Amino acid sequence: MPAATLYARIEETIATEIAQGEYRPGDQLPTEDELLQRFQVSRITVRRAIQNLVSRGLLEIRRGRGTFVLSPRIEAELTKLTGFVEDMKSVGRRATARVVSQGVIAASERVAERLELAKGTKVMQIKRVRLADDTPISFDETYLPLPLGKQIVRNDLRLHPIFTLLEEEYGVPLVEADYELEAVIATKAVADALQVTVGSPIFQIERTSLTIGNQPVDYEVLSYRGDLVRFVTRLLRHPGNSAGTRALRSRKR
Repeated sequence: MPAATLYARIEETIATEIAQGEYRPGDQLPTEDELLQRFQVSRITVRRAIQNLVSRGLLEIRRGRGTFVLSPRIEAELTKLTGFVEDMKSVGRRATARVVSQGVIAASERVAERLELAKGTKVMQIKRVRLADDTPISFDETYLPLPLGKQIVRNDLRLHPIFTLLEEEYGVPLVEADYELEAVIATKAVADALQVTVGSPIFQIERTSLTIGNQPVDYEVLSYRGDLVRFVTRLLRHPGNSAGTRALRSRKR
């Protein structure tokens, strides 16, 4: 049997077993050697089938641990300003966080621009891994004006979302935010944080949250795993002088 047919057969066999619940989200797949024995094929054929399933978002390879079945992709709506915990609650996932680092740094040109500060101004930087049902989903870099940042880091950020602290603890309402979304590949720092390979697909969001008076209070660089998250939205078409509108008007005359 041609190699292409062999790995396709293995791929579809495992995909079917996942669909039928024989392997559930979070389950570990048999080892490569066990799959070799089961299907009686070459190692390269098994690896090709597994890699295809990873590309389809059905499996993930966790370095040093094995291959695991993924939950269905998380859909995050880009229709309102929400935080990670709110997003995960809306899809029935349990959100947790792991703080990687926090400390005072000099604002880079980008950070200073977003927070409307002079370059080099001291700001609070917080790096966290955000998890859904114990799976790393997002690596968040947060930058706050220093006086506000010093208040925020007094709290246990594994338990308390920054958005909630800003609004409920420190009386800073979040009114709106500027979003910039870009498809990038995982750097080593992001890959290590999210337990993926360097070069994996990443949705990178730059979000600047504003309080009353259009004052920026929170700038974030959010790196979401491209294999686990889909962003969805609904767009309204503005009435205007489009070609179609002009054509309709012409026919009415």
